[in-house]
Amino acid sequence: MRLVVGISGASGAIYGIRALEALKEAGVETHLVVTAAAKDTIRLETDWHVDDVEKLATRSYRVDDTAGAIASGSFRTEGMLIIPCSMKTLGGVASGYDENLLLRAADVTMKEKRPLVLVVRETPLSLIQIENMARVVRSGATLLPAMPAFYHRPKSIDDIVNHVVGKSLDSLNVKHSLYKRWESS
Repeated sequence: MRLVVGISGASGAIYGIRALEALKEAGVETHLVVTAAAKDTIRLETDWHVDDVEKLATRSYRVDDTAGAIASGSFRTEGMLIIPCSMKTLGGVASGYDENLLLRAADVTMKEKRPLVLVVRETPLSLIQIENMARVVRSGATLLPAMPAFYHRPKSIDDIVNHVVGKSLDSLNVKHSLYKRWESS
């Protein structure tokens, strides 16, 4: 399996890092794009170095490398995950604004009718943001807000992160055991 992963500048860089770890554990080939704002967020919110995050991926691309392999529909993948997805990135995806490789890869993913999962991270939401969300869903993307469940009784931030990441991987049919699934009583 081959997936494109984007990490944009929204708060919650740990979601993207954990997704890369889980995808590596699952043996998934990953092609990563990290925006400049995401690099800042990684430094501000985590103890990770950006270089180490990029090493989790099979291949990493510069966000300004608009000729990167993932910019073409002929580069076959099983989908794309943007985790976390900032409102700026959401707006770019919703409008087809291919300013950089992350946005171009998302546009290619949608035009090729491949799964695109956007793990948006913002609150509260403006009407413009909600309308952008509706646009991407109408275009075929899966919108997965970073909203953890609590039925699995999380004991740590890791448990909450793993739930959100696990739900995003479920949307791409990646097998994992990141969280306890719902069982009826």
